[in-house]
Amino acid sequence: MSNNIILSAKNISKTFVISEDSHNTVKHRLFNLFNPPRRKRVEAIKPMSLEIQKGESIGLIGRNGSGKSTLVKVLAGVYPVDTGQLKINGSTMLMNLGVGMSHELTARENVYISGSVLGLKIKQIDAIFDEIIDFAELREFVDTKIKFFSSGMVARLGFSIAVKAGADIMFLDEIFAVGDMKFQEKAVKVFETSWIAGKTVILVSHTMETVRKYCNRTMYMRHGELVYFGDTAKAIELYEADNH
Repeated sequence: MSNNIILSAKNISKTFVISEDSHNTVKHRLFNLFNPPRRKRVEAIKPMSLEIQKGESIGLIGRNGSGKSTLVKVLAGVYPVDTGQLKINGSTMLMNLGVGMSHELTARENVYISGSVLGLKIKQIDAIFDEIIDFAELREFVDTKIKFFSSGMVARLGFSIAVKAGADIMFLDEIFAVGDMKFQEKAVKVFETSWIAGKTVILVSHTMETVRKYCNRTMYMRHGELVYFGDTAKAIELYEADNH
């Protein structure tokens, strides 16, 4: 893989097998003991190939159910691929309402675990711990298990860890749509400062203006297929034409 290519995917795909359980009452289940629920294959990601350069800000758009979240989890290494090859040249951080964080652990414990996963030593995490908690505005909840947090609080913590701990590739899933207006303004400011320089960002959003503003190239997905990956204006044009 070229030094400049931070993420390379060749012919990757992802299929889920789900049960179609129509036995939704006790009576149905008793009378269908020997008639197990049917299993259905859902092709969440159809075979696709793509390359992302270091330092690029990439948009990812598509309707709900188009496969965006599955693709993000595959590219972030959360889901294994069923076919093809995925090569990642750096550390990744997925911000999608706390994916990768343990809801049974406290904010403090999650900061240390996430920092370690990103390759930081304990002393390095110690040095930025207060900044992470204060940026996320969670000082009063630092020793609370995050299962008691609102989705916005979890997202703020994930965003703050990524900002301060510095993952090489960041997957931001609707990050500008969480928390209150004040936190959203902070998130936008961070995005517009030099902090983002040199980082690789995959930005998932339903807000076309956000994608247009921050992304040079954009992926447009429909029914699990990567329909287009290129110029952002063209991707948005295709998306809007399909959804009007």
